[in-house]
Amino acid sequence: MGILDRLTNRDKTVTVSAYKMISEHGEGFYSYNGNLYSSDIVRSCIRPKTQAIGKAVAKHIRKDEVTTQVNPEAYIRFLLEEPNPYMSGQMLQEKMANQLALNNNAFALILRDTNGLANAIYPINSDSVNALENQQGELFLRFLIKGKYYTFKYSDIIHLRRDFNDSDIFGSNPARALTQLMEIVTTTDQGIVKAIKNSNIIKWLLKFNNILREEDIKRQTKEFVNSFLNIDSETSGAAATDAKFDAQQVEPKNYVPNSAQTKGTVDRIYSFFNTNENIVQSSYNEDQWISYYEAEIEPVLVQMSNEFTRKLFSRRERGSGNKIIFESSNLNFASMQTKLNLVQFVDRGIMNPDEVRAILNMAPIPDGLGQAYIRRLDTAEIEGGEEDANKD
Repeated sequence: MGILDRLTNRDKTVTVSAYKMISEHGEGFYSYNGNLYSSDIVRSCIRPKTQAIGKAVAKHIRKDEVTTQVNPEAYIRFLLEEPNPYMSGQMLQEKMANQLALNNNAFALILRDTNGLANAIYPINSDSVNALENQQGELFLRFLIKGKYYTFKYSDIIHLRRDFNDSDIFGSNPARALTQLMEIVTTTDQGIVKAIKNSNIIKWLLKFNNILREEDIKRQTKEFVNSFLNIDSETSGAAATDAKFDAQQVEPKNYVPNSAQTKGTVDRIYSFFNTNENIVQSSYNEDQWISYYEAEIEPVLVQMSNEFTRKLFSRRERGSGNKIIFESSNLNFASMQTKLNLVQFVDRGIMNPDEVRAILNMAPIPDGLGQAYIRRLDTAEIEGGEEDANKD
């Protein structure tokens, strides 16, 4: 059974008429079909971001005044690790990040069992989405997927958005901002291809002074080419003609965009996606990656954490300290010197050994021995507090 089959079955459980859809909320969202993802420039812009978001580790945290538990419920842990039979959590995160970058909107459907517990999450690729509202003020989304409509409660949809401005529900479509840029790139590429093809056009025009038969014209033209245009010719590039014909060189006039013009357009696309050449080509240094992480990746992880939390847990569960976090650290891309300096955080009780080992891509210490927080004796808490300090 495919994803669309599951959506179809799910849609049958939604009786649209029973909800009495009476109004559309907002202008709706229409997927940009400009084939952005087929552009090598666009794909290179968004790939570092989507891969970094995919590497973030989703965790269920339950925190109260005394304790903090990590992944206390097995069904939530399995849901985050394997949201559906077709993909892992990493792949789901990457797919939603791609959709968000291309459309400023990304959707995923939460399926629930008879007890209302989430048991699967499927990403949704749709041609258009409309927000509907019933008489009770409950919000629904109607998706157009491959010519068919599917309607789901908004409370069952994980919805990520970017450039949240015009609509109350959807992020602004990037088509208007990107269409002109992509037309420039396409025209530039086509101009270069045509210039290369036109380099093989006629370069010499032979004007015969006498009327000749067609076969004689072809024969003498061939002799001219073999004698003067062949790189192996004995005439060393010199040409001589008699009164039989006049030879005139034809200069091709092809416009080829220079490198500065091409780079200017590419830089504008980089700016649109908040990236640069160093990030795209993985030649960044530590400071450049940290800046990119904080500007592009961390906001998406925060939004994902908030959206997964409020859609997977009820208000009562959230009030009891349940939440979903996407754990990622920009220290993973730090230099080795910076990573080694983290040992100072271990002996001051800021980080435990296993946390530092994770940044160094090392396995945890067996038997949970790396979970303990360590403090040097000279950094221990002063007994007696302020009174002892005043005595000294």
